[in-house]
Amino acid sequence: MELSITSALPHPSIAHFVHSFWMLENNTGKDIPSTILPNGMVDMTLMKTGNRGWELFIRGIDTESSQVVIEKGMKICTIGLKLLAVEYLLGDSIKTVLNEGKPLSNDFWQFEESDTSNIESFCHKATQQIKSISPENIDNRKQQLFEFIYGSEGSMTVKELSEKVFWSSRQINRYFNQQFGISLKAYCNILRFRASFKHISEGKLFPEQNFTDQNHFIKEIKKYAGVTPKELSKNKDERFIDILAIKKLPT
Repeated sequence: MELSITSALPHPSIAHFVHSFWMLENNTGKDIPSTILPNGMVDMTLMKTGNRGWELFIRGIDTESSQVVIEKGMKICTIGLKLLAVEYLLGDSIKTVLNEGKPLSNDFWQFEESDTSNIESFCHKATQQIKSISPENIDNRKQQLFEFIYGSEGSMTVKELSEKVFWSSRQINRYFNQQFGISLKAYCNILRFRASFKHISEGKLFPEQNFTDQNHFIKEIKKYAGVTPKELSKNKDERFIDILAIKKLPT
């Protein structure tokens, strides 16, 4: 048996809140050391190990790689949330959980055992819950801001974004720091790093995004991954779960 990873993209009606859905099962019969990379998502995760019951967590933005152990028998179901979801679905700041997570009440979105049987069931239940609590009115300026941020994969400058949405850089950064615990520029750098996952997983070890040059590219990859693009591409022992998972994401 092997580590099983499945994924799905959200329905267009909730795509402004959700990046993707993931399901992971460790049926290898052994614990697996792994490295989580910064990916710009806020993860809502249902986790179950062995005979223990399901636990629900929310994890803030990761600004550095972290080491985890995927225990044998562990099953993980994750909703990769975009930042707009923090205010409009979670209703609370996540600045206190930068690079870490916190537990949520298991009845937060009322997931049941049957909802975790496969990725389709999980997506269906999560989508229903998101639609049921989605507000009718969303700040148009914020929605546009995130459309530009995600559409450019972090390659637009703070000044460009500010001019696009008619919102001062100072106000945007105040919003980001208060809500997410990170500046807009720092967040865009993480998104640019994430955008390189697919190219690196395909062995393309040169800049595809807005990096100054090859040296800048290598420096940024090492900053967030702790290894060079070449090492990340090799992904020895499938250590980097994000590089393994990106190959499973539908186009």
